[in-house]
Amino acid sequence: MRVCRIAHADGTDYASWEGEEFAVLDDPFAHRPRHTGARIPAAGARLLAPVEPRTVVGMAHNTGAADRALPPAAFLKAARTVVGPGAALRLPDDAGRTVAEGELALVIGRETSGVRASDLRSCVLGFTVANDVTDRRAQGDDPLWTAAKSRHTFTPVGPWIETDLDPEDLPVTMTVNGAEASRASTAGLARDPDEILAYLARLMPLGPGDLVLTGAPGRDVPLTPGDSVSVRIDGLGELGNPVQAWAGRQEAAA
Repeated sequence: MRVCRIAHADGTDYASWEGEEFAVLDDPFAHRPRHTGARIPAAGARLLAPVEPRTVVGMAHNTGAADRALPPAAFLKAARTVVGPGAALRLPDDAGRTVAEGELALVIGRETSGVRASDLRSCVLGFTVANDVTDRRAQGDDPLWTAAKSRHTFTPVGPWIETDLDPEDLPVTMTVNGAEASRASTAGLARDPDEILAYLARLMPLGPGDLVLTGAPGRDVPLTPGDSVSVRIDGLGELGNPVQAWAGRQEAAA
């Protein structure tokens, strides 16, 4: 199933994509999600970020085969950094070199606490596309990576959740202004989703709607205001966002 979160004239809903229209769902995180019977024409709806997570966690030391020699490591991103397809990705005026990293993300469907490692994949509702935006200068200055990873709009996600997908060898392509800037595959990650889940489940509770960014298999791509950046994962979809300058400190002080 392709699960979307949409805005329309009557509000916001989860829905499955049915080709020419959206079929509204009662709760995609329920054990057996049901359609309500309501239908929304595609022309009357706008895609939002497919989830509103309480926790967003990313994987470090997972970029390529060489990272197998390093211990697994995770970092947190503020949940409110999540934005959807088409939303502006805003670069603060005090940011350093800021890059995009195209990644496969796991969408958690049920709580992982107390679940055996061999059963953790059953806790995943599905998969979506993520752009792990990072301020590289701040990453070097802040050992916790908060300033590098949790600026406003630094986690574009979407366009939807695919519940039936094999994540092991998916091409991940980034384009900037229509030109290919990076191409890789999830097969190049140091650790696969099962290993990632086993590691994270020992560290922290995860629950419905939470996001796990699995790591960037390809190179990062620098961003500048005026760019348009897109991350595509074959079999899953394409996430596109315009890049804008944002004088965040001045606006916050106004």
